[in-house]
Amino acid sequence: VQETNPVSLTFQLTQNESGLLCEDGAGNVVEVPADMRARDVCQFLVYRSHCLDDNSWSLVEHHPLLGLERCLEDHELVVQVQASMPSDSKFLFRKNYDKYEFFRNPLNFFPEQMVAWCQESNGSIPHSQLLQNFLNSSSCPEVHGFLYLKASGRKSWKRLSMFLRRSGLYYSTKGSSKEPRHLRLLSDLEDSSVFTVTTGRKLHNAPADYTFCIKPSKVRSECKELRMLCAEDEQSRTCWMTAFRLLKYGILLDQNYKSPQQRMSPVPHFSTPVRSVSENSLVAMDFSGRTGRVIENPLEAVSAAVEEGQTWRKRGQRMKALGSPSPFQPSSLSSVIHRTQLWFRGRIRREESHKMIMQQGQVDGLFLLRDCQSNPKVFVLTLCHHQKIRHFQILPCEEEGQMSFSLDDGSTKFTDLIHLVEFYQLNRGVLPCKLKHPCTVVAL
Repeated sequence: VQETNPVSLTFQLTQNESGLLCEDGAGNVVEVPADMRARDVCQFLVYRSHCLDDNSWSLVEHHPLLGLERCLEDHELVVQVQASMPSDSKFLFRKNYDKYEFFRNPLNFFPEQMVAWCQESNGSIPHSQLLQNFLNSSSCPEVHGFLYLKASGRKSWKRLSMFLRRSGLYYSTKGSSKEPRHLRLLSDLEDSSVFTVTTGRKLHNAPADYTFCIKPSKVRSECKELRMLCAEDEQSRTCWMTAFRLLKYGILLDQNYKSPQQRMSPVPHFSTPVRSVSENSLVAMDFSGRTGRVIENPLEAVSAAVEEGQTWRKRGQRMKALGSPSPFQPSSLSSVIHRTQLWFRGRIRREESHKMIMQQGQVDGLFLLRDCQSNPKVFVLTLCHHQKIRHFQILPCEEEGQMSFSLDDGSTKFTDLIHLVEFYQLNRGVLPCKLKHPCTVVAL
């Protein structure tokens, strides 16, 4: 019988972790009932912080001394997880856009050369069938490939052929042989969890940046019980970690993803409803007639954006002629209004923008804007596409005394950064993909 008395848990903000807010590391204490799931706690914190619930918020189990992090699954009981955590560990409340991205784009997570079932079918697998083979306990694919394994108690690493099955993770003692006599069990899945290692090179002398760890659930901080692994690229690491989750939790992940309660219902333990927002709710509109209409043609949308920019420039010229302050002068609202937006991170370094993108899941369209470190007049768009992080300079343009911003050397100009972001949320333009998910943090 589970205890019914609430337990006080401390939740630390992602701002604290990044040094952007509350530099003393102060956390927030929340009383959590023993039967409260991670998803329920997230919905309560979303309501408490007055932000919009887009089903991508997560609780992160964070072990600073070990450099380990993992997002709790929505169905996990928070109090049970907290009971196995050492005193120096904590929970973080942050976005995780790739939590269920593999349900929407499974082929991006499982390269054909790493999944045995994919090779047998010559890559002709329907998306739904690929996932069903992972979820079905009687028929699941085998993930295989090379991983570096850290020697216990030492900083040396060895490259081994690994095989992930429902029964556990195995390595071969003879090349890539899959014969039973050559396979050794490295870890089971039932009583273990998979973590991202955030300080692999620094703490563990990892051969690459793509380190992850399998940690037994009952182990608190004993490094000798951790199975440190390192992949050769980000896609491989994502494949191993996603397959581990699917093989361990199976149909529970599918239920979490499809659960109606996850979408729209209020928090079970609290009576106040939570707002919801659709990421695909933005469309280009034409209000020139009596009633507005949706602009479906991308070329027409570009033309409308250019025409709107010209209208604003003419309006600014008229205001200047009448002696009114121009909205395009450096001291005007248009030059600073972007600082109120959740996607603007101010003067952060390139490395810090990388860290923030990686923390919130490397999905296509995840982005933030920041000040350029080398040129105070320039801004930088940091964008994730195909699990790679790219940076694009946003240059200021001046024409007849009017300031604007452009991503494409002046071909398309915008009066402020908010207009620029809204345009590229609707149109890809010169970018590899549309802006879809703002990389944001909130204060509780």
